[in-house]
Parts: sequence; C-alpha cells; structure tokens
Amino acid sequence: MTEKSDRLRKAILYIVTSALFFAFMNMFVRLSGDVPTVQKTFFRNFFALVVASGVMIKQRVSVIPKKEAVADLTLRSVCGYGGVLCNFYALGRLNIADASLLNKMSPFFAIIFSIFLLKEKANKTQWAIIAVAFVGAMFVIKPSFRNAELVGSLAGFLGGICAGAAYTFVRRATQKGVKGCYVVFYFSVFSTLVSLPFVILDYAPMTTFQLLMLVGAGLSAVGGQFCITAAYSHAPAKEVSIYDYTQIIFSAAIGFIVMGDLPDALSFVGYAVILGAAFVMYRYNNRKVV
Repeated sequence: MTEKSDRLRKAILYIVTSALFFAFMNMFVRLSGDVPTVQKTFFRNFFALVVASGVMIKQRVSVIPKKEAVADLTLRSVCGYGGVLCNFYALGRLNIADASLLNKMSPFFAIIFSIFLLKEKANKTQWAIIAVAFVGAMFVIKPSFRNAELVGSLAGFLGGICAGAAYTFVRRATQKGVKGCYVVFYFSVFSTLVSLPFVILDYAPMTTFQLLMLVGAGLSAVGGQFCITAAYSHAPAKEVSIYDYTQIIFSAAIGFIVMGDLPDALSFVGYAVILGAAFVMYRYNNRKVV
C-alpha cells in the first residue's frame, strides 16, 4: 500500500464518520423545536468551541493563526457559518432527509471551488460517477418546490454551496500547515462571536429538553467538524467528496428510527445508486493510486 493510497483510505473513513456525526446533529437540531435559528447556531458552536479549546490545550497549539492562512481560515468561517444558518433554517421547515440532501450539494461545489482555488482537476470519469451519485440523491428527495416550502428548499441549496466553499478553504488552510483542531477552533470562535449579540438581544427561553438537544447538536457538530477537516486535509475533494452522500442514508435511517419516517421505494433505489457510485469511485481512485 502506497502512502497516497493509505491517505485516501483514511480520508474516506473520516468523511463517512463525519456524515454520521452530522446526521445526528441534524436530528438533534430538528428535535430542539422552535428555538430561533441563530440561537441554535450559537449553542451548536459554543459547545464545539469548548471541545476544540480542550484539544488545542492538550496539543499545545498556539491561538495565534499562521499569517499566510488567516484569509483562508476567515473565509472558511464565513462560508461555514452561512452554511450552518441555511441548513438549520431548512431543517426547521423540511424533513431531515430532504434538508440533508439539499445540503449535500456541497460535494459538487467543493470540486468546483477546488478547481479555481486549489487547481485540482477532476477527470471525466470522476465527474460521471459524481453525477450518478447526484441522480441517486434525486431519487431520495424527489425534488419539487411544490412538495416543500420554497424558502426552506432554497436555503438548503444555498447551504450546500456555502459548505462546498468552506471545505475547499479547509483543504487550502491545512495545506499551509494549519492543524485540523485549529481550523475547528477558529470557526467555532468566529461563529460564537457572530451569533452572540443576536442571542443576547433576542434570547428565547428553552425547556430542559431543548437545551439537551442543542448540547447533543453541539457535540455531534464538533465530531463532524474534526472528521470533515481531517478528510479534506488527507485527500482532494474530487476523490472523497462523493462519500459525503452517505449522510443522506444515515439521516433517512435516523428519521425512521427516531421519528417514524418510512422511506418509499424510490428512496431505496436512490440509496442503492449512491452506495454503488461510492463503491465505483473508491475502486477507480484506488486503482489510480496503488
């Protein structure tokens, strides 16, 4: 096994694990009920900040960022926070699987942004496999703005664009030597400070259950952030982004177990297509690097 092959396998494991964490995060956010969107993002990022700070202290990482990476870290934070806002807004108006699918436009945009920002090129075969996976995702959501709130659907789509840009800046920052824990820390500080004034001015009282759900969302989010950061630091978006689609499958399973949502036949077709495309992508990339 070559070093490149080993890094690719690790990246795939990280991104699938991140998908599971984010699926749980979406579940907790949905269960938190009618808490304002900005307040949800505050608690989500505050708990992530606590965990990330602990990791920073343990690894003795300086809180002062590398000068050459400040722009990338800031743009990652701006895009990432925009993506979180849009995703949480969509989760309040759509079911978990639909919101997750719209957010999973991010792999496409991660590849597109990486072409311009990182000069990473995807070949025709890789584009074709990703397109097949996207078709599978369409079977899951059966998209139609007639079947979902228009604003919520547009917010979910915009969240996917923001997330794709954020992941690209993650990779560029880590390529400049920034540690993954610092990327998470910087984003958590930025998001917490941006949302704090709005929470202070318009705080909505929460029940104990709602608070616990947001704690769960925060802990799940930090796990997802660490894993997604590690994934994109190990391999290019064109080789691993497709595995981010597994979040749709995790979300559908969680929706069924926790909320009783039963996927229809077309959804199961979509799951099969997504998993098949992911397997083909793995085999194709593995053949190229071994």
